[in-house]
Amino acid sequence: MDTDQVSGKWDATKGACPTRQVLGRIGDTWTMLVISTLEAQGTLRSGQLKSAIEGITQKMLTQSLRHLERDGVVRRDVVPTVPVTVTYTLTPLGLSLGLAVATMRTWAYQHMDEIVAARNEYDEARET
Repeated sequence: MDTDQVSGKWDATKGACPTRQVLGRIGDTWTMLVISTLEAQGTLRSGQLKSAIEGITQKMLTQSLRHLERDGVVRRDVVPTVPVTVTYTLTPLGLSLGLAVATMRTWAYQHMDEIVAARNEYDEARET
């Protein structure tokens, strides 16, 4: 189900397309960074993820992890220690998505200078 961001009402047409659902989830900045971090570093605890992802709040980390767990991308394991230890790992589905995210990250690094130049050119044209 998908809700309209302004009215909060459910919109049946938005959630109907699987592509829209998947892109809506993985297109989120924090989701991409969580997947990327777990893909690069493997199994991590929440605090380790938070430290590795600059700028993420505990609320956004928790929300992202819950969504990814629900979608079958992340597995949450509770280890009965004192205090309880909770770890997060990419599932096989998450690992396959991690490859796509890594490709996007590589593309971004390779083209960042071009993007910055295009932004500067655009901004300069708008100022005149």
